[in-house]
Amino acid sequence: MISPQLKDYVDTRLTGLTQPTRSDWIFALRTVSAGLIALLAAYALKLDHPQWAMMTVFIVAQPVAGMVLAKGFYRLLGTLAGGLAAVGITTVFGASPWVLVTALAVWIGLCTFVSSLLRNPEAYGAALAGYTAMIIALPAFGQPHLVVDLAIARCAEIVLGIVCAGLTSRLILPKLASNAIISRLKRCILDLAVYAGGAFSGGDVATLAGLHRKLVADTQTLGEMRAYARLEAPSFATRAHPVRRTIGQLLSALSAARALHSHAAPKNAALIPVRGELQALVSELAAKPGALDDTTPWVARLDAIAGKARQMPDASVDQGDDRVGTITRLTIAADFAEALKQVLRGLDALRAPVVRPARDRRQPALLVHRDHQGAWRNAVRAALATLLVAAFWLTTKWTETAGTVILVAVVSSLFAARPDPVQVSWGFFRGTLLALPFAFLVGQVALPALPGFAWFTVFVVPILVPTALAMANPRYVGVATAFAINFLAFLNPHQAMVYDPGLFFAGSASVLVGILLAIGVFIVVLPADPWLAANRIVRAMREDLARLCLHERVPRRSAFESLAYDRINQLMPLVQNAGKRGDAVLGGSVAAVTVGLEILRLRSAQQATAIPPETALSISTFLRGLARELLFRAPGEPDTSTIAVARQYAAGIAQRNETGEMLQIAASLRIIAAAMEDFPAFYAKQRA
Repeated sequence: MISPQLKDYVDTRLTGLTQPTRSDWIFALRTVSAGLIALLAAYALKLDHPQWAMMTVFIVAQPVAGMVLAKGFYRLLGTLAGGLAAVGITTVFGASPWVLVTALAVWIGLCTFVSSLLRNPEAYGAALAGYTAMIIALPAFGQPHLVVDLAIARCAEIVLGIVCAGLTSRLILPKLASNAIISRLKRCILDLAVYAGGAFSGGDVATLAGLHRKLVADTQTLGEMRAYARLEAPSFATRAHPVRRTIGQLLSALSAARALHSHAAPKNAALIPVRGELQALVSELAAKPGALDDTTPWVARLDAIAGKARQMPDASVDQGDDRVGTITRLTIAADFAEALKQVLRGLDALRAPVVRPARDRRQPALLVHRDHQGAWRNAVRAALATLLVAAFWLTTKWTETAGTVILVAVVSSLFAARPDPVQVSWGFFRGTLLALPFAFLVGQVALPALPGFAWFTVFVVPILVPTALAMANPRYVGVATAFAINFLAFLNPHQAMVYDPGLFFAGSASVLVGILLAIGVFIVVLPADPWLAANRIVRAMREDLARLCLHERVPRRSAFESLAYDRINQLMPLVQNAGKRGDAVLGGSVAAVTVGLEILRLRSAQQATAIPPETALSISTFLRGLARELLFRAPGEPDTSTIAVARQYAAGIAQRNETGEMLQIAASLRIIAAAMEDFPAFYAKQRA
């Protein structure tokens, strides 16, 4: 069982901290300061819309410097691309209003399509390129000669905000992505140790399930940080591959621990010593302060445990159910020890990188998943929504509808690829609505009576500092960011603030209506179904396993682990809030890592000259049958007996030859069969 101390640790890690940390306060004060500097600089440069400089600071604001630089960089690229598109489209089609808005809608759809195929922060830049063109082109409607000036002004405002945010994040008490990766990886290792300790001792199932979900989610965060760190410091690029490989090893260890928990065999005398040593090691690792400061003793102990687990047990020892079953569990235990050892070595490689000669990085016979079907749906929806609202604007000639058109374009494009765009958009609406009264009191009551930058600072800082603190909390980041951006948009700070409530409420209403219309579009027009996207990713994972079975070129273990992590990274946000059904899919995806590694082990054994021809033939037959099941069997269809065949072949191989290599082949077959038994729905083809 998990000790009370470790139980408290798990509860803390699962629920998260509610009180702002020192790092949160630094982020909040740094962000607000950068925003004020950007606004002051915009005033000095006499920019037309100084609020955009300050808004950009809050848009790109992230606790980690690399995230700010990455988001700022792609925001700059997106703004430049959108500005060029606005100039080109307006120049060519400016004389025909209907053709102009149609071309802009098509451009937004195209950018949404590209964005849906990319990941953050590249996806953000692509979406931004779409709606930036609309933001620049609509104010130039009827006056195409102004579009170049508007594009230059917006780019200048955006660049100013990016520069202020980037410099302050890098120079004022910076939190670097490279350091954040190391810190996050250390927490993942400790969480893995807690999970494994509970798994090896028969811990609480609900607690282990929650920690399992959190570990998979943290691998997603590690992957995102890896991309940010590469942009933060080019020197980190040499460590990017070890980070990806380490994440793959982390998932392998998690999968092995889960398998040992599901198939414990607690009375197996041959397994008890190994499991006991592993449990003692991970419990000590989780409980000892500063345990990861020096990984050398842990690596040595794990190496010894892995070696012990790979030794063939003495036939005189009580092995419980059967000899092959014992060797199967010992193999999983050895795999866990080896994977955890490699994770610790990956941590050391990040802390003290070693320059290695370039290796052949040829892509294996595996493909990166791109959801083209979902991307087309998002593109059509964004283009259609923008075009319909723009048509209403052209027909009614209602001036304030221009703001509504822009917000529909922004929301329907920016949130299109989210697993639940309605929920995200509703959070954006809540933050926007909450910002309205604050912006009115400051912009329409206080500042007209007490003008000047000093008074602006007095009124705004007490509002934006708590907002930035909320932005540092993952629970509130969406609503808080929407509040900050739209507070400044509604406020529209200028050096001479005037009292004009009619204009204020008209502009605010157009923004709120635009967001609500976009939410309605997400609900009515080609509504997204996260499970369809999740099933497509699961199908891609099954196809990966089938390729491992059949493809002539066998990829490296690290290449497969990296790709499997990438698949799980895409799957996680789609199923993490889906209850038991989501847990089953997520568990099956992690178990697929183990299945893939065992297939690779069988492929390596198949190519060895030491095994008998009949065994090589059995392996080939089994792998072909497994590939057929992965590719063609649907839920509810008769089982193709792959599991039974795996067990039959394993028993036959063990009976014919009890050498270590042959028993290892039998164990691999049993491990694959066990994973397919644990998650039968995952290994069946989902009907479209």
